[in-house]
Amino acid sequence: MSTTLPPMHAALSVLGTMAGQYLASQAQAAQAQPAAQQPAVGTSHPVPQAAQTNNLCDVCHAKPKYFDGTKTHSSCSKTCAAKMPNRGTTNNPPQKRKSTKPAPQLCDYCHKQPKYNDGTTTHSFCGKTCAKNAKAAGIASAPAKPAKNGCLICGSPKKKGHFCSQTCHSKATKKAPVLLEVPQGHDTFGSVSDQFKASWRHQTSCPTVRRVYKVIGHPTSIAKYEAYRAQVEARGNFAATGRSPGNENRRWHGTTRECLLGDNGNSSLCSSQSCSLCGILRTSYSLSLFGKKTGWGRFGAGIYTSSTSSKSNDYSNNVKPSKLKAVLLNKVVVGRGYKMMQDNTSLTAPPPGYDSVLAEVATGGSLNYDELVCYTENAIRPSYLVMYDA
Repeated sequence: MSTTLPPMHAALSVLGTMAGQYLASQAQAAQAQPAAQQPAVGTSHPVPQAAQTNNLCDVCHAKPKYFDGTKTHSSCSKTCAAKMPNRGTTNNPPQKRKSTKPAPQLCDYCHKQPKYNDGTTTHSFCGKTCAKNAKAAGIASAPAKPAKNGCLICGSPKKKGHFCSQTCHSKATKKAPVLLEVPQGHDTFGSVSDQFKASWRHQTSCPTVRRVYKVIGHPTSIAKYEAYRAQVEARGNFAATGRSPGNENRRWHGTTRECLLGDNGNSSLCSSQSCSLCGILRTSYSLSLFGKKTGWGRFGAGIYTSSTSSKSNDYSNNVKPSKLKAVLLNKVVVGRGYKMMQDNTSLTAPPPGYDSVLAEVATGGSLNYDELVCYTENAIRPSYLVMYDA
């Protein structure tokens, strides 16, 4: 005989059966899961401190990071997430970027403190004091970021010459005589440096050019030079044959440097009356000083230059200790040059009809390297100061 259970008892029976099945399935799952390995007696394996820290909220560092079933977030809750500086979902705290900003350049005057930056422009000096002292000394501000072939005052692109405009040209000439440093990488630096290396003809290795300065002469002095060049051009008509007006050429000259002009960006001429280098840069060459250093000249009382940089290096001397030597690259109006191979110490002018003397190397001659001699002060002006390894 079958016994029919009341509805209430039937429901309880079904629930009991379902509970038993659930507990049985959980027991089977527990048996399938390997037991956690326990540390051996007498040993301990603490959780690394870094692991403990990395699992905590990046904001409060007190509660575990929130796991949504797919990934672990950086914070423990929405409250902490709202407080994060960057509302991201990265698992790791943001890494501090390494600065790619270059080390600050040093002041063009004191060379000790970084140049002042006002937030938009890096100035040439560290402060008002150095800027004022530099202005009094006639030091021009160098461009912070000059173009490859840029203006030596503002760095802006230019078409020809050394300045982009009459404004920048006027700024330079108002401070004349003054030296403007030519940045490495500038076309002018490359041109001067290449000529120095190409014309080093001694057997010794050519030293490295470290700095090049453009010489800005006084307008009156430059005007006299240009007037003389025009006279020579009018007589010789050199431009018509493809040469430069007046047959102008660049030639080297070495002399004595008493100061440290040119070292470490120092562009201030010294006040010593016996510093030959600063004297030439201030007032150009003077025939009255002929023979002061050597006591004589193979081709008489003139101003001597050479196309050979290593020959001029022989005449470059430092009075003060320095890692650099100085030599001048000059503009010289050669005009019609008279070639000579033998000494003539009595000359005070080139032969009639000529503008200069070209002393050349020849078998049986007295010269080992060439010389160019001019006998007129207005035939030559210093154009560049070149600093190279001593």
